Amino acid sequence: MIERKDLGAWLEGPPVDAEYVPGSRLGLPAEGSGSVAPFGRRVLSLLIDWGLCLLVSQLTAKGAPMATLALFAAENILLISLFGLTVGQLVMRVRVTPVAGRMPILVRSLLRTALLLLVIPGIIWNRDRQPLHDVAAATAVVRA
Repeated sequence: MIERKDLGAWLEGPPVDAEYVPGSRLGLPAEGSGSVAPFGRRVLSLLIDWGLCLLVSQLTAKGAPMATLALFAAENILLISLFGLTVGQLVMRVRVTPVAGRMPILVRSLLRTALLLLVIPGIIWNRDRQPLHDVAAATAVVRA
């Protein structure tokens, strides 16, 4: 028979090494500039970007959902390719940085944005606090 303690272990998630520093496998520092960005800053930067795109869409295309999505994609691809961050990331003091491989930044930003628009890769994270869209593009969002 299954006991409650067996389910409790499963509900608590996978075992976590208390001494593991997120980003250390990627060669990122534990603290300060270049360390993995906190979850809250990432979410707020995403909300700022989406809000700006929604505002521009409202002014130019009467708030059409596809226009907002297209603006969001264009902002991410263009600004990350050119500057390594979006407007929301600038405000929240985080940036996107390559962590592996020799893929051009334009290809990284295209792949990252395409997967981000699918939503699901953005909500599945690894122990280095990288969502799947960052893993696929070999990028990490770090503190500026």
